[in-house]
Order: sequence, then C-alpha cells, then structure tokens
Amino acid sequence: MITRITHSTEETEAFAASLAKYLRGGTVVAFFGGLGMGKTAFTRGLALGMGIDCHVSSPTFAIVNDYGGNPPLVHFDMYKVESWDDLYSSGFFDYLDMGAVLAVEWSENIENALPEDTVRVTIKKGEDENSRIITVEGVECDEGFSY
Repeated sequence: MITRITHSTEETEAFAASLAKYLRGGTVVAFFGGLGMGKTAFTRGLALGMGIDCHVSSPTFAIVNDYGGNPPLVHFDMYKVESWDDLYSSGFFDYLDMGAVLAVEWSENIENALPEDTVRVTIKKGEDENSRIITVEGVECDEGFSY
C-alpha cells in the first residue's frame, strides 16, 4: 500500500503519472472518494504517465471516455450505474477484454464486478482545501519508487 499527501491538483497528477508506468493492459484502477476529491485529476496524471496527449475530462455525461494509447486508457463514471444491465451497456467488460487500462470513478457502485487484481485508489480531503490523502492498493512498484 502506498499513501501520499498531495497539496495541489498538479501534485495529484504528478503522483498518478509516476504510478502509470506500473500499469498494464487489463488493469482496472478503481477510485473511491467523494465529489471533487480529484479522481479526474488522477486520471489526467495516468494519461500523462502513459504518454497519452489528450484532453481528459470527467465522463459524467458520456459515462465513458476512450483516450486511446497503447494500451488504451478508458475512463468510466459509474455514478448512475444501478444494475448489471447498465454495467454491460457501458462497455466495461468489452474494454477490459480488449486489454485497456480502465480508470473507474464511483467504483462503489460496481464493487461486485471489480476484478480481484483491481488497483484501488482512495482519495480523501487533507488538512486544507487543496490537500488530498491518496492511498493506492494493489500495484507492485519498484523498491526505489518514490514520488
């Protein structure tokens, strides 16, 4: 388990970018944390670390954003997913089968569908408005990993 405190959106993105090199195709990155905690900022950092140069935005209205890349980075918002039918229609399993890295906001809503080897990212508010306490579980990093 890795825990870091970031003090700005830029630091959250940099931390995520440093972790991105440890992700492989077929990895699910499941976010846990309330509204405005930095889940989309973390996903922007993943894209940067994966060498994907595109605009990353919350998939709130689209439910899924495919940013491309090799492997592709696919960003889901599961806030409104209420059933297995909703989950299947989102393309979640199709993208997983094609070997994409899935960044999944509101993973609480699909907890029972998350693969066993899911990377879990919990983001909580820190001591001030811009600080975040980020805990990452399920990713194997080098001994020398530091952010």
